[in-house]
Amino acid sequence: MKKILVIEDSPDVREIIADTLSYKGFEVFTADDGVSGIEVARSRLPDLIICDIHMPNLDGYDTLAALRKDATTAVIPFIFLTGAVDRTNVRRGMELGADDYLTKPFSPDELMAAVGARLEKHDEIHRQSERKLDELRGNLSMALPHELRTPLNGILGLSSLLMDESGTMDRAQVLETARYINHSAMRLHRLIENFLVYAQIELLSTDPSRGAALRPDSAIPVGELITGLAKQCAHNAQRESDLVLEVQPGNVPITEEHMRKIVEELIENAFKFSEPGTPVAVTTSQDPGHLVLTITDRGRGMTLEQIAHVGAHMQFERKFYEQQGAGLGLIIAKRLTELLGGQFHIESTLAQQTTVRVAFSLLPEKG
Repeated sequence: MKKILVIEDSPDVREIIADTLSYKGFEVFTADDGVSGIEVARSRLPDLIICDIHMPNLDGYDTLAALRKDATTAVIPFIFLTGAVDRTNVRRGMELGADDYLTKPFSPDELMAAVGARLEKHDEIHRQSERKLDELRGNLSMALPHELRTPLNGILGLSSLLMDESGTMDRAQVLETARYINHSAMRLHRLIENFLVYAQIELLSTDPSRGAALRPDSAIPVGELITGLAKQCAHNAQRESDLVLEVQPGNVPITEEHMRKIVEELIENAFKFSEPGTPVAVTTSQDPGHLVLTITDRGRGMTLEQIAHVGAHMQFERKFYEQQGAGLGLIIAKRLTELLGGQFHIESTLAQQTTVRVAFSLLPEKG
């Protein structure tokens, strides 16, 4: 049985709403002001809250604001009751996180239609979250054990060798073994980091409001950041001479951490899936209102079907190409870009080249 909390200072209106909802099979709790309404919401955790705007002690706006700040009540669907049909009241309520509003007087059918719509939307969000979690569990259970085991075996095997044979190894051999251990450890660290980032993105993607909260109001200059990351990726791949750079300055509303993650994953993929001696081009340009980052490599490429099915843990043609990694880089860059309000596009020709374009809005830098 769904639980609904009605917060309304008028006894007559409160009783009518409660009786109507009870008749329709809901468990109803009531409160006559915002202060007591918040207490009931925290103790009963209703599936929906219906709240009047104009109340003594604590009005509907402050009641909603308090509930949204509490983790236990933050996502409960919320319907405002108002007798004032004006855009200011509606807009203010929606900005605070209200899901809907009902204008007094309203009919029982209007009440039930609003309640049904909000509960169904909330249930659908919950179902989407569950599907995401099921998919995430399946992907992790299939890919994580193998991908973790490979670098971990390297660390265990080489460290055992170092302990057993250190007495007979010269300094150069010890140093080389230590470097291999460090390389495996760094690979393991990166893999764990990407799995955690991917899990966070998948969960955030079920709630657009949380994704919107990741977008900062200020802009950062990204030209030097992109240039530095591109050079570092080329150095790590020992392909400095393959890098082609044409980067313009621009201020983008994104945190440095998120921009770094997107750029690193895309450029490292370009080097990983192309042969030494072929160019990897990293360029930026400015369309009206947007900064566009373009990364092109002359590697294995993808078919249209493969592009359409880009997903986590999907490494195309792995039976022909033994490739390290869990296949998370491309999907992390794509999902993170979209979550932050950017645009992500792939163009590719099989066995010839791949071009990835990422576009973010341009903003003047504050300060």
